[in-house]
Amino acid sequence: MAANSAVLQLVAAVSSLTFVLVTGVRGLLGLGPAIFLTASGLTAVPAGRLMDRVGRMPVITAGFAVGALGCVLTALATRTGSTLAVIAGFGLIGASSGISLLIRAAAGDMYTPARRARGISYVLFGSVFGAILGPTVFSPLFAGKDVQADSLTVPWLAAGGIALVTLVLVQFVRPDPKRIAELLGASDDAPPVAAAPLAELVRRPGVIPAMVAAIASMGVMVSVMNLTGFVVVEHHHHAQHSVFPIVGAHVFGMYALVLVIGRLIDRVGRTPALEVGLVVMALSTIGLLWVESVIGTAVLLLGLGLGWNISFVAATAQLADRTSPSERGKLLGFNDLLAALFGASLALLGGYALDAIGVAALAVGATTIVAAPLVFIARPARPAEIGGETV
Repeated sequence: MAANSAVLQLVAAVSSLTFVLVTGVRGLLGLGPAIFLTASGLTAVPAGRLMDRVGRMPVITAGFAVGALGCVLTALATRTGSTLAVIAGFGLIGASSGISLLIRAAAGDMYTPARRARGISYVLFGSVFGAILGPTVFSPLFAGKDVQADSLTVPWLAAGGIALVTLVLVQFVRPDPKRIAELLGASDDAPPVAAAPLAELVRRPGVIPAMVAAIASMGVMVSVMNLTGFVVVEHHHHAQHSVFPIVGAHVFGMYALVLVIGRLIDRVGRTPALEVGLVVMALSTIGLLWVESVIGTAVLLLGLGLGWNISFVAATAQLADRTSPSERGKLLGFNDLLAALFGASLALLGGYALDAIGVAALAVGATTIVAAPLVFIARPARPAEIGGETV
């Protein structure tokens, strides 16, 4: 998770700039992140199904191999100016991200429902170190350099190297977390139950509210995160290397308090946590209307990450609670598909609005979207939804 979050920081910081510099099409600055997010979503469902069938780690291993290849292709595009190479590179990096996001399925496998949110938080906590690793590796590579396509070659190659390191690290995960989930289930002396179809999983109590919150929070988080680099450099006229501390603060907010948040979610329940997370995100995005400094933007992005973390862990715990080990990857993958496609649409639309109207369009639009699900989920929970367990 630490190594993966470091690579994602580079994507967030320079994917829009990379696409614009390679293609020369400024009006489609959101298309780069959109390609990344679409590929992530389209990969999530088959990857989740395959995880349910063969285990978590073989699929995650393949994901990081694909990510390394995507980084190399993107680096090649920055050197040759090839539009085809940058599109293919972004697509492969996005596919890798879609697979690596399903690491949380493995996290959910290893804990009983009463401890699942904090168990997921233990695994996600690794990304805190990515908040340090990203700026440490990438900021020096941009310091003192003009923003040109060829100045992005070495950073993308470095990201590919980090993906290969991560591929090696996952080989040390033994046993496969899916096996742990099966053993936990066997300890209940309950007969194995066949995996339900996706349509039935979606209709289970608490699933739709969790998915609505997850889709809105993920869509807004990834679109704002991926467009922030362009806002900071092109609209506020800060140096390119200043983007990485901002993105690092965002990633730190996403994961720094995750250990505390996991315990609180297990204590107060999934639905209240979803609501709090969405409110914190809305307050952070509306602040983009007035804040232009690097420090102020970093604080807002930290808040955006914190709000996302609260809603993300709560939604993941809720979806994991409602599924068996043979169903978990499928439902989380479907949720990720919808969230990624939504995020891609927001990045594409937000990029166009950002270029045509300005930062206000991004701030107001993101705030409206992330606050809207509160109307849907802020209702009395049915008994089965309280605390993520049947009561």
